[in-house]
This record gives sequence, structure tokens and C-alpha cells, in this order.
Amino acid sequence: MQWQVTDVPMNTDNGDINSEEYTPIPKDQFQEELVIKPLHSGDIYASFQFRTIWDTDFSHGKKGMSHYRLFPKSLGQVISKFSVRELHISFTQGFWRTMQWGQPFIPAPPGAELWVWFQDSVTDIDSTWKELTNVLSGIFCASLNFIDSTNTVQPSASFKPLGLGNVTDHRFLRYATLPREIVCTENLTPWKKLLPCGSKAGLAVLLKSEKLFHSSYHSEAVHIRTVCKDWQCKSPAWELRQSLNVVFDLYTSGQGKKEWSLFKMFSRTLTEACPVASSSKVYVDVTDNPQGELFDLSPATTLYSQAVVLGDRRTYSVYDLTKPETFGTMRSLNPLLRWKADAGDMLRPLLHGERYVAGFGLQTGEIHTLIYNNHPYRAFPVLLLDTVPWYLRLYIHTLKVISKTRDNKPSYIHYQPSKDRVSSHLLEMLIQLPPHSVTEVTVQFERALLKWTEYTPDPNHGFYVGSSVISALVPSIVAMDTNNTQERPLFSSFFPCKEESSYFMRVYTEPLLVNLPTPDFSMPYNVICLTCTVVAVGYGSFYNLVTRTFQVEEPSPGLARRLANVIRRIRGVPPL
Repeated sequence: MQWQVTDVPMNTDNGDINSEEYTPIPKDQFQEELVIKPLHSGDIYASFQFRTIWDTDFSHGKKGMSHYRLFPKSLGQVISKFSVRELHISFTQGFWRTMQWGQPFIPAPPGAELWVWFQDSVTDIDSTWKELTNVLSGIFCASLNFIDSTNTVQPSASFKPLGLGNVTDHRFLRYATLPREIVCTENLTPWKKLLPCGSKAGLAVLLKSEKLFHSSYHSEAVHIRTVCKDWQCKSPAWELRQSLNVVFDLYTSGQGKKEWSLFKMFSRTLTEACPVASSSKVYVDVTDNPQGELFDLSPATTLYSQAVVLGDRRTYSVYDLTKPETFGTMRSLNPLLRWKADAGDMLRPLLHGERYVAGFGLQTGEIHTLIYNNHPYRAFPVLLLDTVPWYLRLYIHTLKVISKTRDNKPSYIHYQPSKDRVSSHLLEMLIQLPPHSVTEVTVQFERALLKWTEYTPDPNHGFYVGSSVISALVPSIVAMDTNNTQERPLFSSFFPCKEESSYFMRVYTEPLLVNLPTPDFSMPYNVICLTCTVVAVGYGSFYNLVTRTFQVEEPSPGLARRLANVIRRIRGVPPL
């Protein structure tokens, strides 16, 4: 058995290197990873991570980015033109079931989510934001052009930069969601085209749309930020991270059999790594299977890796695609995971959130948000972000926070009221969660009556309200690594860690579906039908009587009378 401390070897400088053997290190590099995690429910979780690092400066305009090698040119031009510091966008179909699947590596809410940090050199943030959403809408073939001031907010504490720089001026931050956005192949195709190898080689050959969308959960995201180029962090570099998370159901995708393989999940196998990738690996989580008592994994591998993920130390079997021996004699890699025993109950996640609407009628209602702290003895604070559309008029004086049947006064509240047809409500609170408790946040609202042109084509379906966002530093079971420049697996290095005793976690609740007072849109149709009937029957008959002319016509004589008139005409007698 071979243990691997760091998955990507670090470049060490040697002063005795022969100048003839020295080759310059390229300014950009590409890495790809696939993590396969068996879930206790029998489902399987697959997470793709693609990372492109480019040592360049977009602030210099065309001089700093005259040539694109691995970094996609379309995104590079967006960063340069709109002076973007950080950009995070995700498209998600389905809802992540935390109580059944645990925590994902990179969370995302249902629908579309976009949040951007701009450079402090941008003067008109709103117009730049509007133009940026239109450009991204064209790049990803999405409905991001529907993002406007009514669904855009400026959080003050929930969304801090994930890259270099500690920006505190939230005037340069914009956040928006489209919870009703439908994710389909039109969004996946441009996402795959951003990869250096596209879908022709490497791990991206597994991204078959008919398989990905026939799943319980599917989320694709793009994250752009600045990171340290080396361990000394003397100069920054731009990082593009593309992630795709998918959960295959045991019964719909697995035909009820606890047996998974790459071919069963994606209808394809791996034959090679991306030629331009410096690292290409497949990880299989075997933490709960140390002696092979739960499932069998084949082909067996002697390479293992340990990583601290979400506050827990996990063990992974590693398949290195850059090594020819990984593919064996069949020149194909198709890891097979066959369950032998029941996995048992899953440990409850330390942080979990739920949300629902209470009340009756179509005039008033109440939003309930439940935040669970399942730690047995540790209390920790969380940031709750609620974005409510303007047509749900919040009564902020009815806001209540209750923990263990007692009032829990938030230590920080930031509320921005809405304006009808201009902006939405923004509510941020810092709440201390007692250990092993359920904290309930309630607020009442009143439904507004929209104009008839503001209703959706299917108004009786309801109106969507975006998910609540819960951000927290959760106590860690093991000591976290605060050295963010150390080479680690991509799935364990997305959120920066600054404390050894805790790790950052972001949780999204369910989106809400609220009914509003809806007029009877069938009434205009009934009026049109009645009007046409009255016009045709009533006015039509009267018009005919007024405009027609009547003439009296004598009836034609019979045959005997005509014969008699002929005889009388021959005799010279007047006709009858």
C-alpha cells in the first residue's frame, strides 16, 4: 500500500540544474479531478473539479492577455472589460438533501445564482452589473438577462471574497438568484466548451447530457478568483474553477441494485487524461470501508490519499490517469463499486436548514426558517441571509428568533426594505446557535396585488422566492490546515481556511413557492365569446333588416294555365 501525502508534486528549485535541461514553466496549468462518494442511502455522488491557473494581469488590458492558451478567452474578456475581481455563477437542477446525503463539496441553491465582486475602479456598479448579466446570459445560454434591480441585493456580511484581498466595501458586491431557472443541455454545452480539452478527452468525456440530467441532483458552476501563485504568495494568479456535482438515484439510475460503475453512471469509461492537464485523478471515498466489509472496489489500487474535507479526515483510493498502468491491458478505466452490506445510518450534519411558508388565505402569511445545530456541546454563530421579493411585504416588527423556547436576540441585523417594483427585501442576521438546538426565525408578510401585466404565463402555479443562505464557521473534528498555498486535492481546497479549529460552511434552504391573489384570467375569454355572440345574433339581425330591400314576386303559373294561355294567344284572345 502506498500513501500519498500531497496529490500534486511541488516544484522545487535546484540551483545545480543544467541550463540545457531547463525548460521554462508555463504561466498557466490545468488540473482535473473526479470524486466518487458512495452515500448511505444507496445513491452515489460524483463531483467533477476542473481548475485552470493563469499567471497574468487583466488590469493591463490587451497587453496582459494577448495570448490565450488554457484560459477561455470569452471569460478573460469579461474579466477585463467589466473589471471583475471575483465571479461565481451556478446552475442547479434539484435540491440537495442534506439529511440523506450529507454536505456537498461546493453548495449551490436550486435555479441560477450569480454573485460578483467588482474592482474599486468601477464607478457605475449598477449599469456594469446589468451589462455583465446580459453578456453572461449569452455565454451560458441562460435567462440571466432577467436579473434586474428587483432581484438584486448587496449583502453586507454573507458573501466575502473567496480569493486574495479582504474587501469590506459591499458597494462593489452584487448578488442575485433566479430560483425558477431550468437547467438543460443548452447550459451544459457552453460550460463544457470552456474546458481546454472540451469533451473530447480527459474526465469531460463522461459528461453525457442524457445521463447527467437523468439524476436526482445536478449542479454546474464557474468560479473565478485570484489566488497565490506560490507558497510565498508574492504575486497573484487567476483561478478558473469549473465544478459539476451530480447524484444518481439508486432506483431510477441504478435499477435498484447497489452496484455502481463509470459505465453505469455515465455510459462511458475513461481511456486517457486530458493531454494538457498537469494532474488528472479519480478519487473514490473509502473512509467507511477500511477493511472492505461494506463494498468491493475494483480494479484495486495501491495509491491512497488522505484529505481533511468539511472538518473530517477522509481516505480515498486514487486512480492517476497520467500513468499508463492505471488503464491496464484493456486501455480503459471503469471502477466498479459493489455493495456487500448495509451502510447503516448516516451521522447527522452539524449544520442544517429548512424553510417553509405558513398561514392561510391569500392576504397574509408567515415565513419560517429552521436552523439546526447538531453539535452535542459546541455553540457557534451563523449568518442568515434572506432575500424576499417586493410583492411579499414583510412586517419586520414581527421578526422573532427562538431557540429552545427562549428568545434569541441577534447580535447583528442588517435590513434593507423593499420598494415596489424597484428592489427586494434584504435581511441579514448574526445568530448564536446553542448546542444541540433548533433555532426558528419567523416573520410575517402581506401579499401584494400585482398588475395584470406582471403575472407570469402560469400565475396559478405560484411565485418562487429564493433560498435562504446560512453561512457559518463550524467546529471541526480534526485540525484544519490553514496553509492555503499547499497543494491539496481540489475538492478540499475551495473555501479558504483561516482557523485550525473550524471550517467554513454555506447551507442553502429550500426555495419557497407562494401563491398571490390572482384574478380570473378566463374572464376576458368569456367576455370575448359573449360579445361576439351578441354582435352576431342581435346586431347582425337588426342590420340585415335595416339594409335589405324587399321585392314582391308573383308565383309562376301552373302547367295547365300556361297551356291555356298558349291556346288563347293562338286564337287572339287575351291571356288569363
